[in-house]
Amino acid sequence: MIRFLIMALLYVLPTHVSANDWPIAAGDLGSQRHSPLTQISPKNVDDLGAAWVHKFDGMPSRATPVVVNDRMFLTAGSRVFSLDAKTGGILWEHSPKVGPSALFKGVAVGEGLVFYGTVDAHLVALDENTGKQRWSTLIGDELPDRAAHPLEYITTTGQTITAAPTYVDGLVISGMSGGDWGVRGRVVALDAKTGKIAWTFFAVPGPGEKGHETWPAYNDSWKRGGGAVWSTPNVDTDLNLVVFVVGNPVPQWGGEVREGENLFTDSVVALDLETGDYRWHYQLVHHDIWEADIGTPPVFYEAKIGGETVPAVGVMRTDGYLFLLDRTNGKPIYPVEERPVPQNERLKTHPTQPFPVGADQFGPNCVKEGVVPEGFVRLCTYEPVDYDLPNGVYPLMNARSSPMSYDKTTHTFIIAGTQGWPLWIRRFQDPGFFQLISAAIPGQKLSGGLMAAIDAESNKIVWQNKTPYDMHNGSGATTTSSGLIFHGEPDGQFQALDTKTGQVLWQFQTGANATGPASIYEIDGEQFIATISTTNLWAFKLGGTVEPYPAPKPPALERGFSGRAIPTNKVTMGATIEDMGLEKVRLAFDEHAFSPARIRISAGDKVTWTNSGTSPHVAAAMDGSWTTGKVPPGESATVKFERPGRFTYYCDDHPWSFGEVIVQ
Repeated sequence: MIRFLIMALLYVLPTHVSANDWPIAAGDLGSQRHSPLTQISPKNVDDLGAAWVHKFDGMPSRATPVVVNDRMFLTAGSRVFSLDAKTGGILWEHSPKVGPSALFKGVAVGEGLVFYGTVDAHLVALDENTGKQRWSTLIGDELPDRAAHPLEYITTTGQTITAAPTYVDGLVISGMSGGDWGVRGRVVALDAKTGKIAWTFFAVPGPGEKGHETWPAYNDSWKRGGGAVWSTPNVDTDLNLVVFVVGNPVPQWGGEVREGENLFTDSVVALDLETGDYRWHYQLVHHDIWEADIGTPPVFYEAKIGGETVPAVGVMRTDGYLFLLDRTNGKPIYPVEERPVPQNERLKTHPTQPFPVGADQFGPNCVKEGVVPEGFVRLCTYEPVDYDLPNGVYPLMNARSSPMSYDKTTHTFIIAGTQGWPLWIRRFQDPGFFQLISAAIPGQKLSGGLMAAIDAESNKIVWQNKTPYDMHNGSGATTTSSGLIFHGEPDGQFQALDTKTGQVLWQFQTGANATGPASIYEIDGEQFIATISTTNLWAFKLGGTVEPYPAPKPPALERGFSGRAIPTNKVTMGATIEDMGLEKVRLAFDEHAFSPARIRISAGDKVTWTNSGTSPHVAAAMDGSWTTGKVPPGESATVKFERPGRFTYYCDDHPWSFGEVIVQ
C-alpha cells in the first residue's frame, strides 16, 4: 500500500544535488559523516532547539535520514518514507509486503529512485516522487522462507540487507549479510535504472578464486563460511574503487572445522568499481574464533605522510585498534606488527594477530575487574575458548558498528563504543553450536560506554569520555566544520560536544534511545540537524521551539535473567539445551545447566530438582534462605516455597550455574 500527498505527484526533483544536502546515509561516498555547514557552532549551540518531530508509531528505526533537494528519505519499521525536510510533513509512505530488516540503516537516492534492502535480501527501487515500486531484485540465493523463526525481524530466509546501499555513476551497490545463518556474504552492484545485476563479489571465495586456498581443502566449510557485509560500501571514484569491511567466519566459535586464515572474513576489501574484480585486501583478524565482526563502517581521509597527501582509509577493529591504510593498495601507512597470541591446537588458532605499532587501544583489552561475579574467568582479547572452559567471559567488543566520523578540522576520528561488552561464551563439542547471548549472569555489571577522538597521524587518543551506557551499536558520531560533534545516548539525550575536548555543550531529551546517526543539511538559509530516537524523528535548528519529551526509563546498568519463566515445579540439573537456531537448531548437553532456567510457581508449592548430569550438583539460594543440599547423579531433592518473591539460586560447586524461582 502506498499513501502520498497530491502535492508529491506534482513535485519534480531537480537532478543536481546541493552541497547543503545530506545525499548519502554516511554523508559522502567515503563515510566521513562530516558536514561543512557552520551556522550552528559552539558559540550559539545553546540556542539550538527542536524545529519539528515526527512520530513513527510502533515503527522503530536506526536509519540516518537522507536529504536531497529539501526532501528527506528513510526507513522506519517495515516501511519507507519521504518527508518535507523543513517541516516534517509526510509526502509519501511505502508499505511493502516484505519490509526492511530491523537492523536496516537507511536508503540511497539516485536516478530519480530511492533504494532500500529487505529482510529477504531483495534490493528495491521506488520512484522518489511517489513511492511506487519500480523494480525489485534478489541479490542473494533462492532460499525458503523461515516462517515463525524467532529472528525473522532481522531475516526471513537467513540472508538480509542491513545497511543503506550506495548509489554512484548509474550503479547501486549493496552488501548482503547472513553469514551467521550459514550464507556467504557478498557485495552486489546493480544497474540503478533496471535492477539488473552488474557484478557480484563473494566475501568467502569459491574454488579457483583468490583466497579460497585459506579454507580447508578437505571439507566444504567455505560454502557456509559467513563473511556478512554489515555496513555500506564506500566508493572512491578517482581510484575507481569500492571499499567495504567483512564480518566473521562461520561457525563462529568453531575454528576446528575451518583451518586457515579464512579470507576474506574480518577484512577490508577493495574492488574495481566497474567490474567488481578484486584489487586488494587487508585482514584484521586471522582465523577468527571470537565472532570479531568488522562492522564499523570504514572511513576515507587524506593522510599527510612526509609532506605528501596519501589517499587513506581508517578501519576500526572490534577490539578498538584503528588501522590506517593506503587505499590505493591496502598497505598500512604506519608500521603494523604480527604479535604472538595464545594458542589452542584443537581450534587451529593462528599464531599471530596484527597490531598497529604505538597505537592506543579504544577500550579495555580484558574483561574489567568487578564486572562479573566470582566463579567466572575473566578473559582477554584473543584467548581461545574451548568446551573445557564452561565459565569463560570474553571481551567481545569495544567498537562494533556505531559509525565513526572523520573531523577535517582537527584531523581526528570520533568513535563511540563500549568498554569491553563481556560475553559468557559457552563452547560445546558441536562446532556449530552458537549462542551470542547465552544465559544471563545475575549481577553482571554492564561495562558502560566510551567515546573518544583518535589523532589520524599518531593513532593516539586525544580525549575520551566514559559514559554509563553501552554504545557499540548506537548513533556514533557526526561532525561539523564549526567544531561540533552530534551524538545520541541510550538514555534519550541528543548531544552536541566540542570536537577538540569532548565536552558536552548542549543536550536535548528526545524521549527514547537516540539510536540513529545524525544528518546535517540546510534549507532556505537555516541549518538543520536530524536524528532518530527509536520511533521519533527529530529535526533541530537555531531557535527551535518544540519542547523536549519526558525522559524514558534509564537503561539497565546490570544484567539479570532474561527469557520466559515456565510454569512448572520440576527442574533438571544437567540438561540438553538449544542454541540460537541460526542455520538450524542445534542441541548440546550442558552439565551445568538448570532447565528450565526460570520457573514460576505459587506460594506453598514444592519444587523438585532432579540431577540428570554426571556429577553432583546443588541448588542454593543466593540469599542463603534455602538449599537442596548436594544432589548425586540420578537423584532428586525438593524445596517448599511458602512466601512470594524472586529467588535466584546457583550451584555452589559450579558457581556459574544459575536459576530463578518466581513465587507468586
